[in-house]
Amino acid sequence: MLFKKKTEESIYSLILVGLGNPGTEYEHTRHNAGFDVVDAFCEKHGITLNKNKFKGIFGEGNIKGERVLVLKPQTYMNHSGESVSAVMKFYKIPVTSLLVVSDDVSLVPGKMRIRKNGSAGGQKGLKSIIEHLGTEDFARLKMGVGDRPDRQSDIANWVLGRMNEEDKKLFDTARDNAVKAIETFLRDGADAAMNRYNH
Repeated sequence: MLFKKKTEESIYSLILVGLGNPGTEYEHTRHNAGFDVVDAFCEKHGITLNKNKFKGIFGEGNIKGERVLVLKPQTYMNHSGESVSAVMKFYKIPVTSLLVVSDDVSLVPGKMRIRKNGSAGGQKGLKSIIEHLGTEDFARLKMGVGDRPDRQSDIANWVLGRMNEEDKKLFDTARDNAVKAIETFLRDGADAAMNRYNH
């Protein structure tokens, strides 16, 4: 029984998921904030996303003795849960080891917020993950991309657009802080990361 339990444990301390849309036409759009953060994390830690299966690209790294799997679903945003659930099932990764990075229009550029659980808040990628995992109890790091100046205008056009130069500078600073927040999350847990970076 003990041996059986051991084989069911995941070899990964963390699965880090960045949300976005695949393809060059979507690079650095507001909706691809999650991709941008995990790309920066991978660059800092020498992680290459060299596996292409489960409807995503992913790779792994070892950060101070902790094995981390980094995933960018390639399903398009609204179906992100298909890839996330498939990878987690295959590698037997529990939801307690999941951290999802997404854009958030309710936060201004330069702001980010870590939450241990909660609803999708209108973010379709998070909604898909919640539906496929059957739970809201997983951590997420929300990156502020700002909302439309005219709230009556189309939200899809807004999130698929790119930030102006001023907002991009603010976002880039937050992106670098997000990488540090992920490191804190991995090392010290969600509460420590929230206390340090939610402000």
